[in-house]
Amino acid sequence: MAVVFTFGPVRTLPMESPEPVTIHPPQKAPKYVSNGAGKQFGAAVRQRVNAYFKEAGINHRADARMGAKVAVMLALFLVPPVLVLTVPMPWWAYLMSTMLAGVGMAGVGMNVMHDALHGATSRHRWVNDLLGSSMYMLGSDVFVWKFLHNEAHHTHTNVLPQDQDINAPGVMRFSEHAPLRRVHRLQHVHAFIFYGLLTLAKFVGDYFSMARAARHPKHQDRNYPLAYLGMTGVKLLHLFVFIGLPLMLTSFTWWQVLLGFLLMHVTASVIMGVVFQLAHVVEGAEQPAPDAEGIIAADWTEHELRTTADFAPRNKLVTWLIGGLNYQIEHHLFPYVSHLHYPAIAPIVQRTAEEFGLPYNVKPTTRQAIRSHVRRLYALGRGL
Repeated sequence: MAVVFTFGPVRTLPMESPEPVTIHPPQKAPKYVSNGAGKQFGAAVRQRVNAYFKEAGINHRADARMGAKVAVMLALFLVPPVLVLTVPMPWWAYLMSTMLAGVGMAGVGMNVMHDALHGATSRHRWVNDLLGSSMYMLGSDVFVWKFLHNEAHHTHTNVLPQDQDINAPGVMRFSEHAPLRRVHRLQHVHAFIFYGLLTLAKFVGDYFSMARAARHPKHQDRNYPLAYLGMTGVKLLHLFVFIGLPLMLTSFTWWQVLLGFLLMHVTASVIMGVVFQLAHVVEGAEQPAPDAEGIIAADWTEHELRTTADFAPRNKLVTWLIGGLNYQIEHHLFPYVSHLHYPAIAPIVQRTAEEFGLPYNVKPTTRQAIRSHVRRLYALGRGL
């Protein structure tokens, strides 16, 4: 049974930026005004992708392939810590197991949680909610993630200060509209060190993001004292499982357990950090700024094409491992489509973009995408 769906920006108000930027005006969320071709592209690509699902007689959400994938990713994340607690092993094997859990942690985030919290896994909301709750196992918060990712990043991609993914701390400069500092000159080198802190930074940063959400008019009716309490409970449980239990039930020293915990998070962070940046901070991915009236002169669908990139589309292993996040153009245009279908609809999107004279930014391999990211970091770090 085919399902007809639409896409479009989520209406949001801006989130606070930690430091001033050069866009105008930073207090208002930008508006996307069509110049003609972009709007025509949006209508055409929606019609053609809908037609693909109808003619193929399939649903745009996940199919049976997703079940095996969920099982593998959850096993990669959960089996290593279970073995640590039940099977005697030397310290080096323990550290290796924590790194394997880190791979699983990234896999759960990119394959299981991500699709589910976009409503792309199942037509049943309870299934999406259940799989999306795997976010809690990573020590983070579902509401905060939806606020930052679904509402802000997907609506105002690569726009400061709304898109927090490029609104980086002072040591990094991901946007050409952010302040330029001397420390940024070597960011193409030290960036990958800081990528390793991604999940740990989010572990703490969730509290600041929750406070930002509390000031948002759309979320005023939430019980924030209870939300803070629940989020804190999740984080304490995460610490207990991955630090407390090994200290209580194994012979590893405190520093070995702490090192293992850090290795798990660093492994997951490097994988996810690199994957995320290859979609938006590469050569050819634009970073538009609103004009004095808060207007970005592009239809929203055109804006997503101009600010997003695909990479390694022919690499089936990469696609499988990272949950189709190498097809970011398709994901941003159709966030409620399961990533299992991205390889099939990508040629449709590309042909349609080319037909309307719009860019379709794709890096043929992961290696080329990483090189492009490094070159972009170098340029941003030197104001080029």
